[in-house]
Amino acid sequence: MSDYANHVTDNTGSDDSAPDASTATDAPDESTADEAAEKPEKKRSALREGAILVGIAVVLYYVMLTFIARPYLIPSESMEPTLHGCAGCVGDRIMVDKVTYRFGTPRPGDVIVFKGPPNWNVGYKSIRSSNAVLRGVENALSVVGFVPPDENDLVKRVIAVGGQTVQCRADTGLTVDGKPLKEPYLNAQTMMADPLVYPCLGNEFGPVKVPDGRLWVMGDNRTHSADSRAHCTSTPADAQKGILCTGDPMAGTVPVSNVIGKARFIAWPPSRWGGVSSVNPQQG
Repeated sequence: MSDYANHVTDNTGSDDSAPDASTATDAPDESTADEAAEKPEKKRSALREGAILVGIAVVLYYVMLTFIARPYLIPSESMEPTLHGCAGCVGDRIMVDKVTYRFGTPRPGDVIVFKGPPNWNVGYKSIRSSNAVLRGVENALSVVGFVPPDENDLVKRVIAVGGQTVQCRADTGLTVDGKPLKEPYLNAQTMMADPLVYPCLGNEFGPVKVPDGRLWVMGDNRTHSADSRAHCTSTPADAQKGILCTGDPMAGTVPVSNVIGKARFIAWPPSRWGGVSSVNPQQG
């Protein structure tokens, strides 16, 4: 009995220890399987985090472009030498401040970017592709700022604001409310005309009383600028005399509501980095 009991006890002990040994042997295999399962999960987690970060960046960029500031390309020479640009070539890129005019209105001397009023858009050609699919992609990218908006955005300097009267005569030059202006941003070499010899740098015009809520704007390269003078109307009698802008004052002026923002500084090219001057010509 004693021997049999001892034999049973030994077998039982041996059987009890077998699973432990098996478990110890299998443990590394289970750990390896767990690690293999964790790798795809970590990869998916990293991809999710990356997608979230990209999404946040796009939203922040959209918010900045819509409400704070936006770069604009200067496509023409109408604002030289303050801003360089030319039709069909790469010009200055400026950063436009969209915040300032949320708390105030444009002032004389400000360089502004604005949407052209309907009568200023004659001849404007869409920058969108004629292909419907590509056009849809361009419109979508425009929403987040990767493609310029399909609109006639212009840049000019504010000369007179609502309630002021602007005109130009050969004997007085450009005046606002009867007072001559001082315009240090004009460059005779760029305009290929001396303001001292040709005070109006073009046809005489006005007087134009700027309606409330609207602006009279002109380019710094005055002899090469299709500005308020080019879009105004004239009475037949004055037109025969060569005097422009004596008709409806609305046509040649820009609604304040069309103003996108104030040009603050030149962002490109690096050789021209610097602020954009905002000189009030009425305080000369």
